[in-house]
Amino acid sequence: MTAGWGRILFVDLSSGDHRFEDLDPDVSSFWIGGKGLAGYFLFPEMTRSPNDPAMPLIFMAGPLTGTLTPASGRICVMSKSPLTGAIGDCSVGGGFGWQLKKAGISGIVITGRSRRLSGIEISNGDVSIEDARGLQDAGTDELYSRLKEKGSVACIGPAAGNGVLFSSIMVDGTFAAGRGGLGLVSALKNLKYVTVRGTGNVHVHDREKLRSASEDIRRLVAATPALTGEHGLQNCGTAACYDLISSRRMMPTANFRKTFFPPAQSMNSHAFSRAYKPKRYGCRACHVLCKRIGEDGTHLPEFETMSHFSALIENDDIRAVTAANTICNRMGMDTISAGATLACFQEISGEKLTPARITGLLLDIAAGRGEGRELGQGSLRFAESKGCPELSMSVKGMELPGYDPRGAYGMALGYVTSTRGACHLRAYPISHEILRKPVATDRFSFAGKARIVKIAEDMNAVIDSLTACKFFFFGCSLEEYASAFSAVTGIDTSAQDLLAAGERIYFRERMMNAKCGFTSEDDDLPPRFFCEAGSSGDGIEIPPVDREEFLEARSKYYRIRGLDGKGIPLGSFTGELGIEDLL
Repeated sequence: MTAGWGRILFVDLSSGDHRFEDLDPDVSSFWIGGKGLAGYFLFPEMTRSPNDPAMPLIFMAGPLTGTLTPASGRICVMSKSPLTGAIGDCSVGGGFGWQLKKAGISGIVITGRSRRLSGIEISNGDVSIEDARGLQDAGTDELYSRLKEKGSVACIGPAAGNGVLFSSIMVDGTFAAGRGGLGLVSALKNLKYVTVRGTGNVHVHDREKLRSASEDIRRLVAATPALTGEHGLQNCGTAACYDLISSRRMMPTANFRKTFFPPAQSMNSHAFSRAYKPKRYGCRACHVLCKRIGEDGTHLPEFETMSHFSALIENDDIRAVTAANTICNRMGMDTISAGATLACFQEISGEKLTPARITGLLLDIAAGRGEGRELGQGSLRFAESKGCPELSMSVKGMELPGYDPRGAYGMALGYVTSTRGACHLRAYPISHEILRKPVATDRFSFAGKARIVKIAEDMNAVIDSLTACKFFFFGCSLEEYASAFSAVTGIDTSAQDLLAAGERIYFRERMMNAKCGFTSEDDDLPPRFFCEAGSSGDGIEIPPVDREEFLEARSKYYRIRGLDGKGIPLGSFTGELGIEDLL
């Protein structure tokens, strides 16, 4: 069995029917795969409500997935976000994309609503819809344990079934499609899980060329300390960022009222290593293996989770951080939104959250009971209900991750231009502002940031369409992945070709959000960042962001991106991108 590029499985849960469709090769090559192809199917349905049965939930692998290309084992999950009302997509690791491609399938488009709680099971070309009513209250770890013999597992936990707006889809137990509430979209379809097993081979046009491109990628990764150095991702996981962000005095603390957390040194990567003696694991097709599991089997938190369940809520108990991470993963909740919502609750209530209170509130959120029912709607809705929406540290209704924008102005701009709400991964300015990759920029200046953010968004959009890992681009470039793409598909492609694809993919996302009423008013930071200073010290000043400079940078971004003064895509720009048919 040889897997094809662009074979899509359509499942209608309302009727129980399914079909396979081979995409026009021109469509596949134009939108690449992953995020690009997922958006192709979401675009015409974007104005629907997330609870409309016709709203698709999409799993889309990339053209490199299932091959020996390093870091190509990810998959894009996409729908309309119940949390924000904007496009909702996540790049998630694990083995789901790999198994899907080995089954001869590039993507799954799921519509409809099952009459009973169901699961979709895929084994190569065989597809069945199974009764999952006995799994209603099962956590994601239990589901994975029970279903893993059927292949890779994507599933939701109790939080999604209880209406939590930031519920996640968990893949293979510990990999999260966390942001935006995609788990709730699945719950609204009465879909508890999807399993997939594939035993075929993914077609590669030129295996020798792919081997050469893959060797280039591995060599560049080996030469990159941020990836394979003593304090890099391979040895410390994403927790390596904790000390770095703390030392730059941009660690979100006390619901972003401060930017420095004094106990940080006792909560860093080394502290977790001493406490749990972890070993490495990670995604298929990756040799960096940046995830950590303790000798007792405890899965250790990523940087964002560490940050939000320690500094953001002023908790200095390392075991409470791990417990919070375990609860969120088991119940199926985004750790960033969960932690930020607790921080908002803490500021409004004035309550000091003890470890027991932290875990208790998280369990209440997942169960939809007591105070947890309100908190499960996210920080913005909770703060609005208390008459103080300004205390929700969110953009477009999505909570900010673990980098204070007062400490990195590219991040300040990237948070607001992100199409899914506050997100560090759309542009990841930390790479040049903090990690100095590929070159260093002044983190306290907006100079040049509009163009840098725009280009980075384009680049990351196509990385998510290839379904590669952004971390590898600390050492690699699109040149190496263009070679891999050409080798796999037989389509002669340059880095500039891929970047152009990323530009049209990102512009289409702006079009989708505009169709749903998003304007420049939504491209803004909470007022706190413009009127309150951060925690200066150690020779580092953290002043408020200058609003006039911020607005000027945003206006420059709009012009470069092809948007009008209100952030709405210009129809004339679609012709330049070759997507005028979307008007």
